[in-house]
Order: sequence, then structure tokens, then C-alpha cells
Amino acid sequence: MQLNGTIARQIVERAMKIIHHSVNVMDEYGRIIGSGDPSRLNERHEGAILAINDNRVVEIDHATAQQLKGVKPGINLPIRFQQQTIGVVGVSGDPALVRSYGELVKMTAELIVEQEALMSQIQWNKRHREELVLQLIRGSELNEAQLLSIAQKLSLDLDQPRIAAIVKVLPSKGESLSLEHLQKMVHLLEYPERDNLVGITSVSMNEIVVLKPINLTKEGWSRDLEQKRVNKLMRRVAKESEFSIQIALGEYFPNLHGLARSYQTAQATLESATSDDSVLFYQDCILPVMLSGLKQDPWRHEQLQQPLVLLKKSDPRGILLKTLKTYFAQNCDLAQTCQALHIHRNTLRYRLERIEQETRLNFNNISDTTLLYLALINQR
Repeated sequence: MQLNGTIARQIVERAMKIIHHSVNVMDEYGRIIGSGDPSRLNERHEGAILAINDNRVVEIDHATAQQLKGVKPGINLPIRFQQQTIGVVGVSGDPALVRSYGELVKMTAELIVEQEALMSQIQWNKRHREELVLQLIRGSELNEAQLLSIAQKLSLDLDQPRIAAIVKVLPSKGESLSLEHLQKMVHLLEYPERDNLVGITSVSMNEIVVLKPINLTKEGWSRDLEQKRVNKLMRRVAKESEFSIQIALGEYFPNLHGLARSYQTAQATLESATSDDSVLFYQDCILPVMLSGLKQDPWRHEQLQQPLVLLKKSDPRGILLKTLKTYFAQNCDLAQTCQALHIHRNTLRYRLERIEQETRLNFNNISDTTLLYLALINQR
């Protein structure tokens, strides 16, 4: 840890609020880098050099001050950090008058230094944790030895099984997304879940990647347990923030290279989502994810969408389309669809018949039903 001008100014400002004497801060070379008397900045303080070399308190009276360069009467005390002298703090004035302030100012200086060192360490950890996440999800450029070295310095266990999740931050209506929103979301993801590895991707500035620890058994990882954890997170977000989120969780793949594949499945799940559900699991969206590439093939996509084009022409209010979406979301169960839409069974039958008429497809034909479903999940 080295003293710099910023830390020195903090020491001077805080100390001079307590005592009514000028305070100086000298670096390890005895150069004044902070002072209540700005005209003394960058001067070499011979009293500070004595304090550093001998590691002792140096008092300077008026007579001694005349013999030393860049010195005024006062008391100079070494600033210690982790058993090393990193600089000196001085209080100007008659030593007999300022002696009682010396230890107080020294303690103030060392507390500020410790605080700055702690903040620097936190920032270092945060920056390297985020870089670790981004390296892990890239996959192809993985340097395992380097990553394991970084993980060791961060006290992280990369042998812990993890899945990738993508959290999409959605600001409230009428608001724009800010860095503060993202930082708050990162904090919610990191605490109290300290084992989460969190990073903001450069691909989309409103998406946060989380490498979540999971409990792995012979049957695989527990979807139900992760659902409970995600639900708990959603409640915290609703309670403590002014934004909402959508989260997509990928599949588990073993070893470090598997994290990149897990991220790809989470990303594909989010991109292929056909609903506004807040929580999306890859396991629930395998078919839409596998078929999402159809959107990139213009003529196949155009042909696939023909039934929905016909339906929308006769459904300006979108009632039939909403019914169709709900019907498939409820696994084609009539009772559950009626309950979800709050409609009578006869109303549902009428709407399904209308859909068959407009699309020229039949729900009793598995190929027709499949075509309708594929058209729905591949809307742009």
C-alpha cells in the first residue's frame, strides 16, 4: 500500500476538522503530498525522513527547525500499515502544544489508509471475479491454468458444480436503464449468495451473467431447489428495487468448459422465449430452443407463419391468438385453459373452432397442431 495525494488529502481534511492546527502528510520519500498549507506541497521534509529512517516520533522545536530543510516546528509520527512504515503525518506548532494531538492524528491517518486498502482489495476482487465469469462463458479461449490461479487468489472453488443464468434487467415503464440499476442488481445477486459469480456482459448492457452453484446428485441437479432460490430472489427484487427482471437458467454440463455450454443454453432460452414469464428454465424450453434457428431462414419462417398471418387478419383484437397461446401453455388441457382465461368451456370450444376455420388447420390432426405450435414459438 502506497500513500498518494488522494489519501493524503483525506487525512489532512479529516484531521483538521478535529484539531485547529495545520496537518502535513509525507510519503515514503519524505515528500509532502498533503498539507493544510498548500504552499508546502512537494517540498522535501527532513523531519519526516528522520521519522521514516528511525521509525520513531520526531519532535521539532523552533531551534531545530532552523537547522533542517523544509521543516517547521511540530511533531511527526510514522504511518504504519501491515507492520511497515509507508509515510509520516505531521502536526505543525509548538511540540508542547501539539504533542497531545499526535497519536490522534496518527490513528486517523492509519484508519483511512486501512479503509482505502480494504476498498482497493474489494475493487480488485470484484474486477477479477467479473473477468473470471467472462472468460468462463467464452469457453473456446479458456486458459484453465490462468483461471485456476485467479480463482485461488479469490478463494473460489471452480470444482463446485455450477449452471449459468442470465438476468435481464427491465426498468419501470417510462424510465431508462442506468448503471445504478445494474449495480443494485449485481449486489442483490452477490449477497447473501456469496458463492454466485456475477458479471455484466458486453453483448447486452442490460444482461447480467450469474454462474450459480448447484447441488449435484446421482439424479442430476435439483430443478425444484433452484426454483425456490429464484423465487426468493424475485421477491427481494420486487421489495428492494424499482425495476423488474427476467431470468433464464441453462443446463448443467461438467467441468470448466461446460460453463460456456451452460451459458449458451441460457442465452438461447432467453432469446427463444415466447412468453413474458419472469423465470425460464432451459428444460422447459428445449423444443423452442432447438427450433429457434428457423427464424434465421427467411422462406422457411415465412411459410411457417402463414397460419398465424391468416388468423391475425380476422382477429384484430388478438383474442384468438391469446387463446391459442394459453391453450398450448396449458398443454392443450381444456379445463386448465378455461381457468387461465376465466372463460366458459363452450366459449373456449367456439374460439378453437374459429382458429381452425381461419388457419385451415385441425386440432385433431397431430401434424396440424404441431405446425400451429411451431408457428407460435417461432414468431419474430
